Amino acid sequence: MDIRPVRPRTPKVPTPPVVSPIPAIPSTPIVSVDVPAPLPIDITPAGLDARKKRNTKKIILFSLIGLAVLIIAFVAATFIWYKTELSPVDSKRTDLVKVTIDPGTSPKAIGELLKGKGVIRNTTAYTIYTRLEKVQNSLQAGTYRLSPAESTPEIVKHLTNGTVDTFKITFLPGATLAENRKVLLDAGYTTTEVDTALNATYDSPLFDTKPASADLEGYIYGETYNFSAGVAVQDILARTFGEYAQVIKDNDLIAKFQSHGLTLFQGITLASIVQREATKGSEAQIAQVFYLRLAENMPLGSDVTYQYIADKTGVARDPNLDSPYNTRRYTGLPPGPISTPGIGSLEAVATPAVGDYLYFLSGDDNVTYYAHTLSEHEANIAAHCKVKCSTL
Repeated sequence: MDIRPVRPRTPKVPTPPVVSPIPAIPSTPIVSVDVPAPLPIDITPAGLDARKKRNTKKIILFSLIGLAVLIIAFVAATFIWYKTELSPVDSKRTDLVKVTIDPGTSPKAIGELLKGKGVIRNTTAYTIYTRLEKVQNSLQAGTYRLSPAESTPEIVKHLTNGTVDTFKITFLPGATLAENRKVLLDAGYTTTEVDTALNATYDSPLFDTKPASADLEGYIYGETYNFSAGVAVQDILARTFGEYAQVIKDNDLIAKFQSHGLTLFQGITLASIVQREATKGSEAQIAQVFYLRLAENMPLGSDVTYQYIADKTGVARDPNLDSPYNTRRYTGLPPGPISTPGIGSLEAVATPAVGDYLYFLSGDDNVTYYAHTLSEHEANIAAHCKVKCSTL
């Protein structure tokens, strides 16, 4: 047996594959960036306290700013409220309110009275104003005619003027007694005060020929008058009667009316119709028409007379209304005046124009057209009075 030593075999190493060479990548210059080093977090007790202090300061600052804004807003709102509450209750009101302040009335009670009467908006604003103006103790007792169209400062000015305070009343020419009654009510007088005065008896030569049964229609002379605040209604009326009597005297109207066969009462009655019929400047010629109709015993034919009594008695306006005031149906003058005539109408009746017209009408253009005959009058109606003459 052949025993030979065995040689260890060398392991066969595989041949590596041939790899193509990788192309070289061109080098790019590297840009260095300075990155700031991170700040260390201060976690020490001292660092935390500093942050809390900064936050607290911010909170305090914002709180103060917010408080300041609120204060400014409050002040602005208060100012607007104050100015609003001092403004007039109703700037469009034209009537006056009678306010009587008794001696010894406290400033607070005066404010409450004014508020209750509806002439101021707010008692607090009123009190603040009187204190700021230092007039709380200057408000005087008395009777006042105050307007809701006035502001609180204007009202206070009236009260500091006291009894020397005055007001105006205007009665218009051509106004009826009912319209003049409303003027007095609007001046702040009560219904009882006004009606009592209108039904009272007055001593004046103005009423010498007025029938006792006639009211004051036609006698409250149209003018603007100034009165002290506490004046009574009867004193107001007496003043108008005095003014009227003086106008009649200055123009010698009684004698002139008598020359046409009229008393003062009748002259005023005819003038009141002329007043309601005429446009400015036509009074004297219209008076001529009426005088000629009276002379020929013709009805005056005035629409304003039946319209007056219809309105006064609350019935419909009807040309056929059965009333002595209806001068379409009844001849002569109506029982009394239908308004208060102005000086122009009074003088027209005292001195009428020359002419022989029997008819007149006020056209749609507010021009007065005259005619001698009925046919001429009807032609004027067709040509100039299509609207006005179609209404009652």
